[in-house]
Amino acid sequence: MLRRLPVSNLADFEVSAERLWEAISEPGNLNDSHPFCDSNEVISWEDGNRSDRLVYLSGLNYVRRFKTWEEGVGYTLVIGEEEGPQSYVEWEIDPLGQDQSRLTITVYPYLLARLPRLLAILPHAFWVKPRLQAYLNSVVSGFRYHLEEGDRVPRNHFGKHPWFS
Repeated sequence: MLRRLPVSNLADFEVSAERLWEAISEPGNLNDSHPFCDSNEVISWEDGNRSDRLVYLSGLNYVRRFKTWEEGVGYTLVIGEEEGPQSYVEWEIDPLGQDQSRLTITVYPYLLARLPRLLAILPHAFWVKPRLQAYLNSVVSGFRYHLEEGDRVPRNHFGKHPWFS
């Protein structure tokens, strides 16, 4: 993972860190919060063995396998096609006040991971990073929408994405 160039996005929420944790840790939560999610089905949700399947609107079928789980704080996971290359992802919550919190999502994508870091910098900066930042912005915005409106986020609500719509 150290060779991979990360992409992050963060957003502040007008909800407590506890409420934000409930939203991001609930089994199947992407069904209500993810604007590019066609379905999010739980494979296993036992302590130490959490995984689920995320099918995107584009038809991509990814499995998320949770690696660490720190109650109320965040988790890490790997995501990708079942037997394919995997991206590493960190989800982290920071409390900002009684009814304020911040969600940060950082992706270490598998794209370009086989290239030497120096060769990967330009395609990462001009191709991967802008697309992943747009994706992550839509994801955190989807959680905000769901928490503020109390409804399922409409699909492609923040615009279509070339990889996931």
